[in-house]
Amino acid sequence: MGDKAHTHPGAAGRAQAAGHPTSVRNVVLVGHSGSGKTTLVEALALTAGAVNRAGRVEDGSTLSDYDEIEHRQQRSVQLSLVPVEWDGIKVNLLDTPGYADFVGELRAGLRAADAALFVVSASDGVDGSTRMVWDECAAVGMPRAIVVTHLEAARADFEEMTRICAEAFGGDDPDAVLPLYLPLRGPEGPDGHAPVTGLIGLLTQKLFDYSTGERKESEPGEEQSPLLEEARGRLIEGIIAESEDETLMDRYLGGEQVDVKTLIEDLERAVARGVFFPVLAAAPAAEGARQGLGTVELLELITRGFPTPLEHGTPRVTTVDGRPRELKPCDPGAPLVAEVVKTSSDPYVGRISLVRVFSGTLRADQTVHVSGHGLADRGHEDHDVDERIGALTTPFGKQQRPVSHVIAGDLACVAKLSRAETGDTLSAKDDPLLMEPWEMPDPLLPLAIRAHSKPDEDKLSQGLARLVAEDPTMRLEQNQDTHQVVLWCLGEAHADVALERLRSRYGVQVDVVPHRVALRETFGSKAAGRGRHVKQSGGHGQFAICEIEVEPLPGGSGIEFVDKVVGGAVPRQFIPSVEKGVRAQAAKGVAAGHPLIDVRVTLLDGKAHSVDSSDAAFQTAGALALREAASDARIHLLEPVAEVSVLVGDDYVGTVMSDLSGRRGRVLGTEQAAAGRTLIRAEVPEIEIGRYSVDLRSLSHGTARFSRRYARHEPMPPQVAERVLEEARAAS
Repeated sequence: MGDKAHTHPGAAGRAQAAGHPTSVRNVVLVGHSGSGKTTLVEALALTAGAVNRAGRVEDGSTLSDYDEIEHRQQRSVQLSLVPVEWDGIKVNLLDTPGYADFVGELRAGLRAADAALFVVSASDGVDGSTRMVWDECAAVGMPRAIVVTHLEAARADFEEMTRICAEAFGGDDPDAVLPLYLPLRGPEGPDGHAPVTGLIGLLTQKLFDYSTGERKESEPGEEQSPLLEEARGRLIEGIIAESEDETLMDRYLGGEQVDVKTLIEDLERAVARGVFFPVLAAAPAAEGARQGLGTVELLELITRGFPTPLEHGTPRVTTVDGRPRELKPCDPGAPLVAEVVKTSSDPYVGRISLVRVFSGTLRADQTVHVSGHGLADRGHEDHDVDERIGALTTPFGKQQRPVSHVIAGDLACVAKLSRAETGDTLSAKDDPLLMEPWEMPDPLLPLAIRAHSKPDEDKLSQGLARLVAEDPTMRLEQNQDTHQVVLWCLGEAHADVALERLRSRYGVQVDVVPHRVALRETFGSKAAGRGRHVKQSGGHGQFAICEIEVEPLPGGSGIEFVDKVVGGAVPRQFIPSVEKGVRAQAAKGVAAGHPLIDVRVTLLDGKAHSVDSSDAAFQTAGALALREAASDARIHLLEPVAEVSVLVGDDYVGTVMSDLSGRRGRVLGTEQAAAGRTLIRAEVPEIEIGRYSVDLRSLSHGTARFSRRYARHEPMPPQVAERVLEEARAAS
């Protein structure tokens, strides 16, 4: 790499549909917010000739116009595709959000890509969430490389950042994370800072000067020799250690000079196999320049070192009824299997689906089968329908360039798929198939909303359905206990974007209201009640009297109704009416409006009238009897308790455990998980963890994850229960 001369390719850099899987590279850019991913994509597009010097495409828009910037702080919150062409290879650059709330878009990018480019800022370093994504890629063997940006920062130190990357990403083998080039700095400016003007290739021992705005190759001077020698030796040893030629190390240690061509070929194979992770440097082009520093070298690495789609295994495929189906990897002539990796709405075009084709060929105007993704628990409809493909396009800026077909290994946009959602599988209508879904993070931050006005109420349901169709990391809940509409999100920024999309895209204004936890009530002591419903208003009257006894039962018992009436005091036909009235009142609650559970209600006695007694009268009497019993009893409020599992770095275990205890949590135990990480198991009242996803991120600096599941309801502490009861009394 680095031994070829390149000229500015002009319009040739604007990628069209690929002709064969070997001519495609799918690359996802990963990094924290502010690391420079989008700027790097624009720099690569400029170098490839896909945009002009002003960073604009033919229609005058910029690449950043394609990014959806909806958050107030101008964060890019969606996965975006920028295809470019370099040396006859189509490179699909997938730019992902760097903010943790939009990890769903990141996971979609990882699914669609065959290799990952980790973008690290020289001024900020490597954060915890980036390390976690690196571990995810390592678990599936995804090839990776590292790009260091922001070298213009005053305290930027490429050598130190390379050391930090080797420590963070190298694991047991830090020599697998090594630089391919060393930055060359120019003379110091008035501020004492020496700008980076070029790169020195460690393998080719060539100097690539970018100071004029175009890459110029020359021989390094003698003053660079000491800089080159040690770094070059480490790189060669690192490449040889990962070589598939087991004799190469012995020959090298024996004094044999390994030629550069062999080293480059071994490097490219090691990168493609995901066992060697080169570090490069990059910077955007200065105004009016044609090439940004390091962009040529990076495009060379992508096209020559990253794997083709043929080298990346296809996710597990089954028939729609679950039978395994074996497919030849990335064969354009095989049965069609494609996946919707992103869904968005365009105000003029409508719904647009970004699709990765894993097998077969997707054609415009083709009818395909859409198979759903099993996210019904998140408010997403399962699909098993046929749909006609509209226009196939490849995106660039605001343009959508039509293509006639998309082969296995490539990506494109499909317009107006009305039923398909993110994560759905597209396959041939006469051979429907289903891809195993990728892992979606569980949304754990509740956002309770209500329509702002009557017109908003009429549009709310459709707006929410469209919103969750685009974002599988969002869960829609219609809570039957609290009667609230709840959007479960990944964090505050995720929630802000959801509200803004409802308003701006779908014209729905909503109000955010406090999220209520589904409490329960139960009796703390035995009590008796008498229900008397006697009315006479001329004509047919109402007469029903019943006497009951209520006693508490163990948790999980529900409501038990026992008939102990003797002598026909309550006629047999009205005993079910009393039970119905008792259960209806229990559902409404007897103290604070929460359902009553875990009690035994015994019907002891009553009175009836031969003419005026009725089913409705005894239902009312049963409800009145339960309410009277409650007025004389000690009522306990029960709160839901969740089983919480927190996976956290060892450095933060004490902080997290202390915080859980402060939330009235009971820590059940800890166990060692992956290296340097601990799993904490605890039981915590749900009322205390409404914002835990936000708080845990702050406590652990973004390095912890947690899951939760309902365990049971148990009594609230008296002081907490009294506060809730006071609020209920005030509201009534």
